Amino acid sequence: MVDEKIKNSLVCPNCHNALFSGDTVLICKGCRRTYPVIENIPVLINEDKGIFKVDDFRKGRPTTIELRTGDQHFLRRMWKRIVPEMTLNIGSRKNFKKLKDEVLRFNAKPAVLILGGSILGLGADQLIEDGRITAVETDVSFGPRAQIICDAHTIPFSDGSFDAVVVQAVLEHVLDPDKCVAEIHRVLKPGGLVYSEIPFMQQVHMERYDFTRFTDMGQRRLFRKFEEIERGIIGGPASALAWSLRYFLISFSDSRIVKKILSTFAIFAFFWIKYFDYFLVNKRSSYCGASGFYFMGRKGDKTLSDREIISLYRG
Repeated sequence: MVDEKIKNSLVCPNCHNALFSGDTVLICKGCRRTYPVIENIPVLINEDKGIFKVDDFRKGRPTTIELRTGDQHFLRRMWKRIVPEMTLNIGSRKNFKKLKDEVLRFNAKPAVLILGGSILGLGADQLIEDGRITAVETDVSFGPRAQIICDAHTIPFSDGSFDAVVVQAVLEHVLDPDKCVAEIHRVLKPGGLVYSEIPFMQQVHMERYDFTRFTDMGQRRLFRKFEEIERGIIGGPASALAWSLRYFLISFSDSRIVKKILSTFAIFAFFWIKYFDYFLVNKRSSYCGASGFYFMGRKGDKTLSDREIISLYRG
């Protein structure tokens, strides 16, 4: 359930006017558009400015993630226990610990918006489980944790609603990352925090909903309106190599069954490669071939110039 104070910060994703409750719908006080509430989850999708349709949520159609039954969830959990991870995420838990400390210094009872939060990201449990923090988990898919359905291009909250925003492995899946970052900037309080993880050397995942990759410099430019607290590699070149070997094998067949077999073989054959990242992740040369990067920053008054961004190159 969404905290009552946070619920009062909800606005129409079309015109940013306040909403009031009707019978199973939210109604905009400005443009009078209506948004359904399905199983206590507000669906605040602006169909005019995105690729998702409200009717998809009414009829339970899957969007970015495949909705699973209880049995499927059980089998997936069992599979994850048996099969090793293909890549190594070096810093998420450490980074979320730092983010939590920073946001609690900023506000003793902070509100944190998690975009793409229908599935709990690695390390994000440190925010969710801290009783001092109000976490709002949103996504464009119902998923197991989504409290609000919304699109990051049109975030349905009033200006300055949040002390921090988390966008972990999301910006590669949006059509216009600059627009989404502008929305993140808008809903943050002055001095509010942002934490982002984004891939660089990775193959397509989430099928049709995968659009963009960023270098370290590309992500820094994306967050040019934020003061940098810390940035770095979240997955190194060894993870990128393991990922590539897996997709190399998958490429030999178009059959879904054969691809599953090849993928499973690749995981067991190559998962050990990722451990080289413990050695490689601190090398400047690894920035040219890393699997992914992170950025933690603070909303400020200054926008970095492109000359300033280029001077920050590591490699």
